[in-house]
Amino acid sequence: MTYRLGVDVGGTFTDLILVNESSGDIHTAKVPSTPSDSSIGVMNGISRVCGNAGIDPKEITQVMHGTTVATNTVLTGSGAKVGLVTTKGYKQVLQIARSYVPGGLGGWVIYNKSAPLAPLACTIEADERMGADGKAVRTLDTKALKKELERLKGENIEALTVSLINSYANPAHEKAVERVAKQVLPGIPISLSSTVVPEMQEYERTITTVANSFVRPKVAEYVKNLEKKLKKSNKGVQLNILRSDGGMASAKVAESLPVNLLMSGPAGGVSGAVWVARQAGFDNLLTFDMGGTSTDVALVQDGKAQLRRETTVGDVTVRASSVDVRTVGAGGGSIAHVPELTGALRVGPDSAGAEPGPAAYNKGGTLPTVTDANVVLGYLPSEVRLGGDMEIRKDLAEKAIKPVAKALGISVKRAAAGIIDIVNENMYGALRLVSVEQGYDPRDFALIGFGGAGPLHANALGKLMNSWPVIIPPGPGVLCAYGDATTRVRDEASRTFIRRFADTTTDELLKIYGKLADQALKTLHKQGVPPKECTVACQADIRYQGQGLQLTVDFDLKALKKGDLSVIGDPFDEMHKQLFTFALDSDKEIVNLRAVAQGKSAEIEARRLPKSGSRTPAAAAVIGKSTVFMEGKDMQATLYRRDKLKAGNKIEGPAIVLEMDSTSVILSGHTGNVDQFGNILIAPSA
Repeated sequence: MTYRLGVDVGGTFTDLILVNESSGDIHTAKVPSTPSDSSIGVMNGISRVCGNAGIDPKEITQVMHGTTVATNTVLTGSGAKVGLVTTKGYKQVLQIARSYVPGGLGGWVIYNKSAPLAPLACTIEADERMGADGKAVRTLDTKALKKELERLKGENIEALTVSLINSYANPAHEKAVERVAKQVLPGIPISLSSTVVPEMQEYERTITTVANSFVRPKVAEYVKNLEKKLKKSNKGVQLNILRSDGGMASAKVAESLPVNLLMSGPAGGVSGAVWVARQAGFDNLLTFDMGGTSTDVALVQDGKAQLRRETTVGDVTVRASSVDVRTVGAGGGSIAHVPELTGALRVGPDSAGAEPGPAAYNKGGTLPTVTDANVVLGYLPSEVRLGGDMEIRKDLAEKAIKPVAKALGISVKRAAAGIIDIVNENMYGALRLVSVEQGYDPRDFALIGFGGAGPLHANALGKLMNSWPVIIPPGPGVLCAYGDATTRVRDEASRTFIRRFADTTTDELLKIYGKLADQALKTLHKQGVPPKECTVACQADIRYQGQGLQLTVDFDLKALKKGDLSVIGDPFDEMHKQLFTFALDSDKEIVNLRAVAQGKSAEIEARRLPKSGSRTPAAAAVIGKSTVFMEGKDMQATLYRRDKLKAGNKIEGPAIVLEMDSTSVILSGHTGNVDQFGNILIAPSA
């Protein structure tokens, strides 16, 4: 019997899900994260989940891992010291960057621009020039380059980036620089822009490749360390890392191209949500993933998560495909405070994290957090055991909230309710970013809430968005890990192709896509994916002629073979209308072409619940009653054990549903219906 393991490392907890590849049976575990070395938490989790399942870790064949190592490296500025080789005359490419206006009139006053990831002192110029047509205008002066690299060696750089003008059209000079650099700087990892992102626009290409170099040593160290620990207990196990676009990459590929992992963590949650929603019959949904430190939201239409060609972490924006996830500093650990100057309640973005965590965890924390507010309101009753074995303390939560209540001149319960209202509004704003501000009506979408804290707030967010039903999947606290376990290997190949529709033929495009597909498939084959399990999708970045903005269109290559360029032109017009309410009657222009290769997704069936003969949950599912503070007053809420609920059960609010990894709140005036897969579908009571 073989198993695959999904692992998601969060700021507070590490979630694991073990899937029997034959039967589809699952086992979950939740352990505290170990920020100093995430691999320790992962190995602790593997021991826990294998113990729960009663299996030997040697039976695990694949570990699918979503990681935040690359993200945190950028956010904390703790990456490698990067050297940069540019074309002569372009030394300050990172300093000049692109125009950016940070807010309103006073934006520049409070804006602190971060230092470039590759300092000017570690930037050298190569005497060469490649034309936009791919022909050498000036050959590379290797002698001068060698001298400059020797000087760079004295800066003790830890990684090297090579980004030359027009290298996307011809990488010959970059490869020549690489050969010389390997001689002068042995052992230093080298990233070429023509390999990382072979597309036009020198700044975007450079910053992306520099970011790759910046996180590369740290990611490589982490991946190698984790792989070594895994192989120690199981020699045959294969480690895959989740990419920002929701696909998987082998450990080796992840080490060389870590810039594709910057949104690895959030992508797992979206992948898991799509899988769950598809089983339940919902193709259009808003995903709402609330953890201990932050909340990630995304929009899914027709069963596909919205992707974007840019990934932003902190104030670093790179050109790498990622699920269009918006993140806000609102989580269970977000700290509430009342500034003396304003006297207004604020929540986040600072977090208590995993250590010491919220006061209610009884691990030494004293600051008031969102989790503490939920405990005070009764939404997290004493019957809850976080992670299966962590007791929560209401008395400590009340003590933590008390200073906030005193500062506001209100009761502890009302202060706690205020904290919850504010954090909900913060998350509501993020959900509007991916829906209303992108031209979508949230009323056309279901809302799926997951993460350790998501089900506590999902019902309230459904009310704010008017998105129904609100879906609470089974094991919501480990859904990100589920997404990791069920996703598939993915890679892409691209090239710049600036051409007007009027000057382009379908035959020309078909030839290029054939080459790009072969390139992407080659990477998958190297990762052990059989050719018969591979599929290829095509994309094109398009704009109106003379326009700066470009949109990415997905299309079927077979349709292009049979038809004409309207196969990609008409969807572009529709997308433009969706975003900007109009389309132009002018010629269109292709900018980039891209082939996306994917392996076969895991065939795991959702577990079905036995049907109940009654709409009323069985007595075995009812734990008892508990007092909750809701709508400004105390109410009696019924407590339910989720593992005892059956398909067809109907739960009237106010109610609290308890399980190992999360707690779901059903508000007064709302009803939760349990479907055949164990999802709780919450909607206003009829």
